Amino acid sequence: MIATRPKDVDVPTIVPKPAGRRSFRVLKIAPTSFFSDYGCHVRILEETLALQALGSRVTICTYHSGGNVPGLDIRRSLGWPGRNRVHVGSSPYRFLLDGLLSARALLASAQVRPDVIHAHLHEGALIGGLLSRLWRVPLVFDFQGSLTSEMIDHGFLGLTRQSRLYGPLRRLETMIDGLPDVVLTSSHNAANVLTREFGYPVEKVRPLPDCVNTERFLPRWRVAEDKKRQLRTSLGIPAERRLVVYLGLLAEYQGSGHLLRAAAAMLSQHQDIHFLLMGFPGQERYQQMASDLGIADHVTFTGRLPYQLAPEYLALGDLAVSPKMSETEGNGKLLNYMAVGLPTVTFATPVSQEILGELGVFAAVGDHLDLASKMDLLLYAGAEAAEDLGCQLRHRAVERFSWHEAGLRLLAIYESLGRGRKNETTVDTMADGVHTLG
Repeated sequence: MIATRPKDVDVPTIVPKPAGRRSFRVLKIAPTSFFSDYGCHVRILEETLALQALGSRVTICTYHSGGNVPGLDIRRSLGWPGRNRVHVGSSPYRFLLDGLLSARALLASAQVRPDVIHAHLHEGALIGGLLSRLWRVPLVFDFQGSLTSEMIDHGFLGLTRQSRLYGPLRRLETMIDGLPDVVLTSSHNAANVLTREFGYPVEKVRPLPDCVNTERFLPRWRVAEDKKRQLRTSLGIPAERRLVVYLGLLAEYQGSGHLLRAAAAMLSQHQDIHFLLMGFPGQERYQQMASDLGIADHVTFTGRLPYQLAPEYLALGDLAVSPKMSETEGNGKLLNYMAVGLPTVTFATPVSQEILGELGVFAAVGDHLDLASKMDLLLYAGAEAAEDLGCQLRHRAVERFSWHEAGLRLLAIYESLGRGRKNETTVDTMADGVHTLG
């Protein structure tokens, strides 16, 4: 799946690190079209900003396509003239991209001489595994979910658990998972997947949940009403309609079809509802589906929405929804909803329940009628309680999902790995000495 290259991203100025804290040279390997306004890209961006604010130097190796971010050291692999596209999800084309990225990462590692290699996605962990052994530095793997489960979610090569390719790919995934010194997971559910399904050592897993920049994603009640009215008007959304918002990729594993069917069910009972769907790359497909369902006049598709605009667009909503189907991937959009103070309905997956806790409103997975029922409850029968729920979700985001705190935890992990490597080197040196004396 492809989309056009995004524009450069505006980010806050980075503040100096606190005195007395060790800094690190970090080489991030990101086998994706960074920056592209979604999912793991936001995690890569916010982790990098947090580490830089704490004084570390971060270099990001990524594909040739994607949006540049002022203040970030991004090293892009070679590409092809006229093929400057953003690639989303699994694709055979990525094997070639990963080969070019490997060469770029090798060159960057020789220039930067990192203290730690921090890899994203399984291809990044494979490339990082080779480099970490070459330079004898620790490898940290930012695990976003199961590789084979993602391939099934994306329909890669028609893969299912019964396919002949499934076994070899599963073994490859297990091998890659064994390369890092530490694996970071975006949820405790993902940590359980690693330890339960892959037999990964518990002591090497560090849950580092997705977080949210609560200074960027301000609560909706702090956004001026006249600004919200202007934005609604520019989008063609009637002022009298209650607004349900969605932010993220448009795909079946994200539940986009279920969301539109739930919208149709709600609109058969109420005509004062509108749905604002912000995302890509399946915009044309789902626009046609909305038309086939007879609800096109009540659904607005924005296409790709730049990350810096997401807070003000989300602030228009009365309710947020995330019908994501994946059982292993993270669900960072929920954190954005929380920070903006939006009551949220989602399918009852382990990750969604972990993020929202008792403040989430959960529908049975894959049941669009139950999804519609839960949204109807918050918009109508429980509208007053929904406002209070939004306030509590904002508080939960501020108290429990801070990128600054995540940055401090990352530094502590890097520090512990550095000490471990020094101890190993000391033991090896002593052993060599005893061998020589013997």
